[in-house]
Parts: sequence; C-alpha cells; structure tokens
Amino acid sequence: MNGEQPKIEIFEPFGAAFEWMKKVLFRPFDPAKWCVIGFAAFLAGSWGQSFNFNLPSKHWNKSPHWTSSSSAPWLIPLVICVVALVLVLIVVFLWLSARGRFIFTDCVVKNQAAIVSPWKEYRREGNSYFLFSLIFGLLAMIFLTGVILILVVPYGLFTHGRQTKEFSGLLACAFIVVGLLCFAATLLFALISSFMVPIMYRRRCLASEAFFEVTKIMLAHPASFILYVLFGIVLLMAFVLVSTIATCLTCCLAGLPYVSSVVFLPVLVWLLTFKLFFLRQFGPEYDVWPAVEVPAPAPPLNPPEI
Repeated sequence: MNGEQPKIEIFEPFGAAFEWMKKVLFRPFDPAKWCVIGFAAFLAGSWGQSFNFNLPSKHWNKSPHWTSSSSAPWLIPLVICVVALVLVLIVVFLWLSARGRFIFTDCVVKNQAAIVSPWKEYRREGNSYFLFSLIFGLLAMIFLTGVILILVVPYGLFTHGRQTKEFSGLLACAFIVVGLLCFAATLLFALISSFMVPIMYRRRCLASEAFFEVTKIMLAHPASFILYVLFGIVLLMAFVLVSTIATCLTCCLAGLPYVSSVVFLPVLVWLLTFKLFFLRQFGPEYDVWPAVEVPAPAPPLNPPEI
C-alpha cells in the first residue's frame, strides 16, 4: 500500500455504464430477457411512474353521510381495518423491494435473466436488508411523532386556545427546520441504503455491516459522494422529464406498474450500473465484477475528411 487515495471519477463510470447497459439489453436484443429483467426491476421498486389518486373531497364534504351526527357505528372499525390493511401492504411491498433489489443487481451483474435462483440465493441478504429498512422506518416514525408532540403540546398548553402570533410564527419556523432536517436525513439514508445492496451482494454480509461500511466510505470521501448526489439529481430530473413525456405520449400506458419497468428498462439498468461502477473505484473489495474489465466509453466519431 502506498497510501495514495484512489481517483474517483463521475463521467467515466457513467459512460462505462452505458456500454454495459447496451451489452446487457441490446447485444443481442432478446425480448424475453428484456421482460424478465424488467420484472426484476419491478420487484426492486419500479412500480410505476405517473400515478396519483385524486379523491373527490368536494363531494365528500357535501355528503350528509360523513357528518359526525350521522356517523355509522361501523365506520371506525372500517377505518381501522383499512389502515391495518394499508400497513400490511406497505410491509409486503417493502419486503418484495428488498428481495428484488438483489435480484435486479444479480441480473445486471451477471448479464442474465433469472428470478428464481437469485431469489433463493440472496434470501438471507434480502431479509436482512428488509428488517434493517423496517426498523429504521419505525424508529424514524417514532422520532418524528415525538418531535411533533414536543412542538405542539407545549404550544397548546401555553396558549390555551388564544391566538398568539409570536408563538404561531415560532411554531411554523420550528416545523420548517424539522422538515428540512427530516428531508436531509431521508436523503442521507437513501444514499447509504442504495450503496448497501452492492456491498451486501459482493461480500454476502448483513445489513448492519454494510451500513457501517458505506458510512466509512462516505466519511473518507465526502466530496466524491456530494458530486455523485448532485449528478444524480440532474439525472433524476432528466428521467422524470423523459418519463412524463413518454407517459403522456402513450396515454399513461408507460406509467402502468411493470409496464413502466419494461419501457424504461435501459434507463434503470444504466443508473444501476453507474452506481456499481462508481462504487468499484473505492477498491477491489467493493467490486461486484472482480474478473470483468470496465468497458471503455465509445470514442466520438471523427468527421470524414473532405
């Protein structure tokens, strides 16, 4: 070891990822392989791009059936059942996404279309990642609820229903600060968790070990990860723009679950491969392709001589 820090690039792995994406999806082009890898991307969390549900709130507000004076006795149990069902579905989707991340990574790394074999092979790592995400989500909800109670309860006890502009302004500022801190914490966790999967895939380790490993890398190379995040924001904005246009041109068909994963599969594979090539620059212990050379980006075409 000579003590030299590795040179971390952004554009070189981005170009190399494009070459690997072409190799996986277009050399040769196989529709069956494309659909299987698209299903792996669907399991990994690409469930649709352009869905929003608009509730007819105006009609509900005018309906006499939802007033407090005429509420049915079965309304509260129904709401509890619906909330419980939604929570169960969220947990199930979180579990499928955790297992699907390893399946999608395996398909891209090995340049193959397989679901069953990586589902079984990376069951331990996928379940560990799921439990880690679930525990972190529960702790974040408890912490956020506690912060809101700390801000709201003293305000209500002190004012006793009186309108005080000073405390209202302080409460609004406190909520803004808490919101910004929660956004920063969410972005940081999303960044760490996104790099946990490649490390768990490479080392076959548990989520706790991968979490501390990613944190150590980020603390050692903060500038490289900041540049990666900024470049990722630009890519995300471009992807949202392209996906929105494609969804509109296809009458929302491109925004359907699974269909969106198939339609935008080149982008999904490209972005995942970019992350893997970016991570491998920090050392061979983070390389998911230990025996594969980094494909060089295609050189620009020279203009013909006149």
